[in-house]
Amino acid sequence: MNGRRAVITGIGVVAPGEPGTKAFWDLLTSGRTATRTITFFDPEPFRSRMAAECDFDPARAGLSPQEVRRMDRTVQLAVVSAREALADSGLDTDAGDPARTAVSMGSACGCTMGLEREYLVVSDGGRLWEVDPAYAVPHLYGYHVPSTLASEVAWAARAEGPSALVSTGCTSGLDAVGHGSRLIEEGSADVVVAGASDAPISPISVACFDAIRATSPRNHDPGGASRPFDRDRQGFVLGEGAAVLVLEEADHARRRRAHVYAELAGYASRANATHMTGLQPHGWEMAEAITAALAHARLDPTDVDYVNAHGSGTKQNDVHETNAFKRALGHHAHDVPVSSLKSMLGHSLGAIGALELAACALAVRHGVVPPTANLHTPDPACDLDYVPLEARSRRVDAALSVGSGFGGFQTAVLLTALGAPGGRR
Repeated sequence: MNGRRAVITGIGVVAPGEPGTKAFWDLLTSGRTATRTITFFDPEPFRSRMAAECDFDPARAGLSPQEVRRMDRTVQLAVVSAREALADSGLDTDAGDPARTAVSMGSACGCTMGLEREYLVVSDGGRLWEVDPAYAVPHLYGYHVPSTLASEVAWAARAEGPSALVSTGCTSGLDAVGHGSRLIEEGSADVVVAGASDAPISPISVACFDAIRATSPRNHDPGGASRPFDRDRQGFVLGEGAAVLVLEEADHARRRRAHVYAELAGYASRANATHMTGLQPHGWEMAEAITAALAHARLDPTDVDYVNAHGSGTKQNDVHETNAFKRALGHHAHDVPVSSLKSMLGHSLGAIGALELAACALAVRHGVVPPTANLHTPDPACDLDYVPLEARSRRVDAALSVGSGFGGFQTAVLLTALGAPGGRR
């Protein structure tokens, strides 16, 4: 270690419900859910007909007609979030060194909605096997290339340093921010615009998750359908959104007297190398990631004040995760509050990890632990303190956020308050 540390100085969010970081935090701390019957298309033919949609108008959010035409919704959400995060940070992008500013963005699915829409056009609604590209929009190539997301954010941030698109399934957001922190620690950048975005609420995505029965069929109760750790859970609810964090080297932030939300003190990832979607109940691979992240942060398990769970609401994930916490945190797992934001935000695939890190930074800042909504009848196999229904005031000096992704990916990130005991001070 060379002593370089990454801190969070800006947050930007477009989440289900109203856009903006304030609306996002208000939703979470009130315990309200943003899941509803899908409005983007007719969901009637599908098994699961719910989603957590963003009430997002690109023009009202400040995007020009040219930007709206050029960008898929996934990219729109990311650019708007990045602009909010940069404004929140107070960074002057004109005065900084662009070569020392990097971008690290995550996405599981890329430009899903644009690709599906354009396929329907060029194939005449799927009728033509040999499609006619003459009917496609001029920017179709950008929809095909996931790195478009990173390049558009780099243009918005005037960043000329390292730029990357991380796609590790549902851990993409955590991994993108973790990668950004490593760029700062190793000295490759002083500022990193890091986060993730996904807008997968489209017929093709809904059909895919229907096929593997991963999503909830509780269509009569959209607001109560996402039920992590509840005995009656039936799967996750699809969502969309974006969150972007401005990471800065700590001395760089201090010299300009920036407001700091938290330090990104620990990051680690592991894989089970076994199955695309299957999770073993013992949870050892997630536990390994947590243990490694604690070591990176130089924290003990008892230093953790809040755990932001992956908490997808599938039968196997919630048991896997509960046992991982017990394995990694020992007896402290029974004392620390744990909650799942997917109960309120749905599961926005690659974006959700970045949204959860934004929430963890706000939990450190405000001393509030968001609840797990819809947790009325706890599963006996999930016997930890999952903060049911109502937010809880609690000092949070160290927040652990974890994710589990298709492909066997497991990631853990630790955020700490500056000056908190036990961390890298």
